[in-house]
Amino acid sequence: MKIAMLQGKETREKVFRPEHLARLREFGDVTLNEESGNPTEERARSLMAGADVAITSWGCGPLTEKVLENAPNLKLVLHAAGTVKPIVTDALWRRGIRVSNATEALGKGVAETALGFTIVSLKDMWRLSRGTREGGWGPVSGVREVYGLTIGVVGGGRAGSHYVKLMRQFDVRILLYDPFVDENRAREMGAEKAELEELLRASDVVSIHVPSLPETYRMFDEARLAMMKDDCVLINTARGSVIDEAALAAELGKGRLFACLDVTDPEPPPPDHPFRRLPNVILTPHIAGAVNNGLARIAHAVIQDLTAFIEGRPLNGEVREEQMHVLA
Repeated sequence: MKIAMLQGKETREKVFRPEHLARLREFGDVTLNEESGNPTEERARSLMAGADVAITSWGCGPLTEKVLENAPNLKLVLHAAGTVKPIVTDALWRRGIRVSNATEALGKGVAETALGFTIVSLKDMWRLSRGTREGGWGPVSGVREVYGLTIGVVGGGRAGSHYVKLMRQFDVRILLYDPFVDENRAREMGAEKAELEELLRASDVVSIHVPSLPETYRMFDEARLAMMKDDCVLINTARGSVIDEAALAAELGKGRLFACLDVTDPEPPPPDHPFRRLPNVILTPHIAGAVNNGLARIAHAVIQDLTAFIEGRPLNGEVREEQMHVLA
């Protein structure tokens, strides 16, 4: 078996450690891209010569007919990243090549970050920490325990479902909005299926986990933000485009809500953006998915799916052509 790794050297070394490469070499010959930066179409074509499996990641371009014709035996593309839209082409589907991504690995990191935002925000730790640095000590009147509250989860995909799993460790009610998840599946996950407006009105925390699609663009608009309860914590670890940021800034300016935003639109926000100065906003630089040591999760997911492919088992991260219109 020949395995072609298309991502540039810098990206590869961030994701794949020596032990991961050693594991891949147990499956066959591994061709590495030793150039820095994103591979050109010509470079990808060269690396793909005779490959049975290709591994792509951030920065890789589309697997065009020109690239694929140099790998007539290609059977599987393992995308060591989230969305496969940058690399997938019609030529890939026409050839019957299977595609898998590492969305679940990334989703775990996203859910864990959302959990951290949930606990720290409800505990009012952000304000209390600022106050103690300035010589204060309390008051603790704004502290809420993760107990007896309603947690709203918007989007039941990989990240959203793992966030539900994490929140089930607490004594809380969990509402889930996702038009593609039915009541039985929501119940299996440990949540109650709800309409979006119902969820927004009832929740003490709203955590967003929807993909960036035309249908989700600014779904959190002025009207929906106004539905949310006073003191609700809004967490966005999905994509900045799902929130009307001007409307959110206006709502936050009233002091009604608290927001934890790991993503914005655009990234980064301008230096004078209200999110950078409002006291009830926590802004982090898109760290939720996988950073530093967390990137090893992605390499592990790739190896797991390659092993499953060889052994004839289902691929955990498999993406099918008919799913593309609802994926990020």
